[in-house]
Amino acid sequence: MDRQLIISVIGESNARPHIAALAEQVGIELANRGVTIVCGGLGGVMEAACRGAKSAGGTTIGIMPGDNPLTANDYIDVPIITGIGYARNSVVVKTGMAAVAVGGAYGTLSEIGHALGDGIPVVGLETWEMTRSREPADSAIIRAVDAADAAEKAIAAAKQRLADIAAGRSTMPEIYNR
Repeated sequence: MDRQLIISVIGESNARPHIAALAEQVGIELANRGVTIVCGGLGGVMEAACRGAKSAGGTTIGIMPGDNPLTANDYIDVPIITGIGYARNSVVVKTGMAAVAVGGAYGTLSEIGHALGDGIPVVGLETWEMTRSREPADSAIIRAVDAADAAEKAIAAAKQRLADIAAGRSTMPEIYNR
């Protein structure tokens, strides 16, 4: 069965102008490659990525923190109403086969943590730097230099994750496979 590839786009809700521009370009690049975007459904990076995706004919999903579908940004095709507040961050990253983090505040850090903890690859574009003990700095996040690079790396990582799942290989971090 050939399923639609879904990639999460995460980032700050009060995006600085250059971060919003990067997120919009990420949305365009992913949509141009046939990817559906899932995000938290609100403003900032979420809205910019969805605006970019829609401008390129893409499809967008918003995992909403509250109970009101009217709070979704104007570029969301499918609002998923959760009523679970910030706990929806886990749902946002679990819905995608990979995540692209653009900029980011503490909510983004939470989403990055959920993704990495569950073996979901994260591609970073001007986002948090992660250091894990006994590993080189930033080894956990795949770094991108621009929006096109982020889209390509996220798609490659998502396809690899799907192949691993199909082959019965765990995508969970090694600590969970002991």
